[in-house]
Amino acid sequence: KVKNLLEEEKERIVFKPNVGPQTEFLAAGEQDVLYGGAAGGGKSYAMLVDPLRYMHIKEHRALLLRKSMPELRELIDKSRELYPKAFAGAKFREVEKIWRFPSGASLEFGYLDRDADVYRYQGQSYTWIGIDELTQYPTEFPLQYLQSRLRTTNKDIQCFIRCTANPGGVGGNWVKKRYLDPSPPNESFIGKDEITRKFIPAKLDDNPYLAEDGKYEKMLESLPPVQKKQLLDGNWDVSEGAAFVEFDYDTHCIDPYELPKRWERFKGIDYGYASESAVIWAALDPSDETLIIYRELYQKGLTGEDLAKKIFEYEREDKLSVSGVLDSAAWARTGTTGPTVGEALTMAGHKLRRADKNRIQGKIQVHERLKLNPKGRPRLQIFKSCPNLIRELQGIPVDANKPEDVDTKAPDHAYDALRYLIMSRPRSISSYEQMQQIKKWTPSDPTFGY
Repeated sequence: KVKNLLEEEKERIVFKPNVGPQTEFLAAGEQDVLYGGAAGGGKSYAMLVDPLRYMHIKEHRALLLRKSMPELRELIDKSRELYPKAFAGAKFREVEKIWRFPSGASLEFGYLDRDADVYRYQGQSYTWIGIDELTQYPTEFPLQYLQSRLRTTNKDIQCFIRCTANPGGVGGNWVKKRYLDPSPPNESFIGKDEITRKFIPAKLDDNPYLAEDGKYEKMLESLPPVQKKQLLDGNWDVSEGAAFVEFDYDTHCIDPYELPKRWERFKGIDYGYASESAVIWAALDPSDETLIIYRELYQKGLTGEDLAKKIFEYEREDKLSVSGVLDSAAWARTGTTGPTVGEALTMAGHKLRRADKNRIQGKIQVHERLKLNPKGRPRLQIFKSCPNLIRELQGIPVDANKPEDVDTKAPDHAYDALRYLIMSRPRSISSYEQMQQIKKWTPSDPTFGY
């Protein structure tokens, strides 16, 4: 009898999640969750199951999206196998691509081919919104807009955003910035928009149905190195078409530590108002000329005067004001009679000169700096407290029309500041050279001594 009961119970179970990330994803209480990583981890199937949690409530309205309608076909086919078994009487309307459930709840399949497609959902309200393969979208705008469609008046329903993704793709950088950078995996955090979020990593091993015979793993093993790291290892720190494929987080990024005061310091500045102004500070280890990036400033909406004050605030820890280079465009006059950004910074007391803006040679020099010296130490090391520079070096793509340069349409402000700094030819100055410079110095005004 017990055996018969167990067999009957087995037949009644429509779906049982895999132990591990798939279960954690379906049980997550955060409003916005990304289930992402290696291919074959069971992400898409989890996306079909998650919206069912409130299908017994009439007011529940779910929306599941992909990039194009043909890509939805596999999800729709899987839903036909699952939903009628889970909810007897559930019916699929082929023309509208909508499931209607006995309670009156619904799940709609849709697509977003372009950013403007989100306006098809203007005026709609949903209690659950899911996007499968989120990294296929080049910008965060579709998700931000759809977030505004998430609402309900039923206190028994909690609204959710659920997304899945593989690393890479055109949207890999912004997805990583939204879900991975703010907090370690599997830890809940609150975003700047006050929404609770979590990133749940997926691995092939999470799915015993695919991992058991090893065939799918062998197929992933045969991929080119970048795709292999993304789809087999679930690595978010590599990017297809990346300009600096040799950049490795574990090799080039180090924990912050107190730098000796005697080390020479430099800075590079890329100015922007509508876009971010980026300032990168570096110190030079005199033992082997390794350039160590120890600080960054990355902020938009700063005037020349604002930026001057910010830089002084950041340099309080330094022994002296750090000399540096500034984008030459910051000295250009644009029809105004007031001081330029370059003049504002120098009048405030910053020691700056015009940057060498040779883009091709600058990129080559960054490659040179990313190499290891004979002792195995990278010639460029970056404190882990500089996330914007790290993110840009990880993901900035090559220009498709000019492969010797980076794509200038991608975020590159911190990279440009680094490029200016490296092209300023930083080098250590010995104590003897410093004394010689002091001896050679003569005041412009012999009377007042300056």
